[in-house]
Amino acid sequence: MTGAPEHREFAYTERDFRRVQALIMARIGIHLGAGKSQMVYSRLARRLRATGMTSVSVYLDQLEDGEHLEWQNFINALTTNLTSFFRENHHFETLVEYFRDHPASEPLTVWCCAASTGEEPYSILIALREAFGPGKPVHLIATDVDTQALASARAGVYAMERVSKLSRPVLRKYFHKGRGPQAGMVRIKPELREAVEFRQVNLLDGRWPVEAPLDAIFCRNVFIYFTPETQKQLLRRFRRLLQPEGLFFAGHSESLISSGEGYHSLGRTVFTPDPTFTGVSS
Repeated sequence: MTGAPEHREFAYTERDFRRVQALIMARIGIHLGAGKSQMVYSRLARRLRATGMTSVSVYLDQLEDGEHLEWQNFINALTTNLTSFFRENHHFETLVEYFRDHPASEPLTVWCCAASTGEEPYSILIALREAFGPGKPVHLIATDVDTQALASARAGVYAMERVSKLSRPVLRKYFHKGRGPQAGMVRIKPELREAVEFRQVNLLDGRWPVEAPLDAIFCRNVFIYFTPETQKQLLRRFRRLLQPEGLFFAGHSESLISSGEGYHSLGRTVFTPDPTFTGVSS
């Protein structure tokens, strides 16, 4: 890519793409590979239309001010929110089995750190409610860097096809069916929405608004966007937050934890802190 092709609506060069790579890496640690150039253009083109700008270069100039209001829109545009209810269902089964032995007098503490539009944290709650009923206390923190995704998660409104694989009893128990203008939609019932503490968190921040000890951390399909060094740093921080026998859930393609950083694999991308680990945390 040496210049802006004629068919493109906005000027966009290789230098622009490299600037985007550097900006998003520095801000939230996401590594955009060379094959992502067209995706970047397509997503930023929407922001240019919204802001009335005519070139990607001019748009990026404003982001040199680290406090510019457009920063959050830039992050929202480039983050991917692919998720579904009970994705990798074996993880929820493992979570339930772990909590069967958890003292009933203590609240269960779970951090879902890539909550996206809410399907994952709501799946966690539904799985625990189905297994233990509403009487077992659960403290569920759900975070994401994307404010638009979090707004959707808080609202808890989904198209009917997004919940088509859920059983009818689960749909009746945890969802309201839309009528009139909302026909074809469902909404998570208030008692479930209010049980999740949604927060915006950038995993690269020096401090996280999450306190140890945690029983479980869901960080699925996130590490694939980070460099190996960033992955190692985050894994060490996550480990310090977990109970000695707590669970760490990674995505189906993220077997990287088994290579070290103080975790023991339980199989199927579920991990627990390794008590024999003597590595240096940073």
